[in-house]
Amino acid sequence: MNMAQINQKKRALSLDLARGSMLFLIILSHIPLLLYTIEPGVLTKVAGSTPLDHFLNFLMEIIVDNRARPLFAILFGYGLVMIYRKQWERKGAEEAKRIIKRRCWYLILFGAILVGVAGGQDILMTYGIAGLLLIPCLKKDNTKIEKYVIISTLICLMYIPLLWGGILLGNQSYGLAVELTGEETYFNSLLEQLIAIPLIPLFTHLFFSIIPSVLMGIWLGNVNLLIKPHHHMKLLKQLTIGGLSLSLVGAIPLVLINDIWFPSFFIAGIAYGIHIITGFAGGVGYAALFGMLGASIKHYGVIVKAIAAMGKRSLTFFVIHEVLIVILLSPIAFNLGAHLTVTTSVLLGTIMWIVTLFIAYFTEQRQIEGPLEKYMRSLVYKKQE
Repeated sequence: MNMAQINQKKRALSLDLARGSMLFLIILSHIPLLLYTIEPGVLTKVAGSTPLDHFLNFLMEIIVDNRARPLFAILFGYGLVMIYRKQWERKGAEEAKRIIKRRCWYLILFGAILVGVAGGQDILMTYGIAGLLLIPCLKKDNTKIEKYVIISTLICLMYIPLLWGGILLGNQSYGLAVELTGEETYFNSLLEQLIAIPLIPLFTHLFFSIIPSVLMGIWLGNVNLLIKPHHHMKLLKQLTIGGLSLSLVGAIPLVLINDIWFPSFFIAGIAYGIHIITGFAGGVGYAALFGMLGASIKHYGVIVKAIAAMGKRSLTFFVIHEVLIVILLSPIAFNLGAHLTVTTSVLLGTIMWIVTLFIAYFTEQRQIEGPLEKYMRSLVYKKQE
């Protein structure tokens, strides 16, 4: 096996392990949004009723919440660099930008259908919009990208904590209630879902901001950090330790609220804003960690192959997971959201991910492409054929 083949395997493994694992984190972060009969906990969490519930909420706030989103954003930015570079070599810079614009517009369309028709949570529209905004950055050198990362992060640091402080102050509660009654049907929810299509990505960009993380993904892509991870082990270790440490420290104030610490609502909102912004570092830490794993794994077992197979089909499985969450938990179908606890919801999410892992492994063994990846490619590249 020559070095080019080794590089390709390492690239695919690092990126695909990250994508497949990210989908598990997204499941865990989205399921609590439909547990509508439990009292609100802190921000997006519902209140725990057992020690295990509280422990799982603690883990979610440390590992998952506001960390899965930045990881996705970094991988998205990294993917933009890969597409741009490949198309620039084949067709030139202008065609590369057109390809990325088409892909971003189709992501927005896919996300709109997911939200409006299926009632799932959006990340596709949000990242499609980010891609359109940041296309000019793909031709910038990393010195400028570093400046953009710093400036955009500082802007977020200046307003996001204050914004969330104002929200909790106005809410007069640490928690945000799940706005479901149990009487919803598909058709009486449809109009609300359609109205939400343009609002959700705008809300996400304003209140959570993924722009710094997408820019960081572009920076990582420019230095081939995940394509050739074995060339950057020192930097990967530094980013892993630094990113995850900062993420952990930034999460501590939030996990203390309502158990050990009882701040004012405004201060609690500021703590949540800090949780969001330090999650940017958590996303970098996770991406670097998967880069190191991709470089160090020598033998691929079934589990590694299954996670990587899901990562190769991340668009398809993201949509499958969102649809399953709606079908299983929402009042329009099986309504499990009315009956699950924190613990049983985490168990359900884990089972969902494991079952779909087996499906991903099955499709990989039979060399079946993800249907949405295949369809997206046909839409984006049809003018080149």
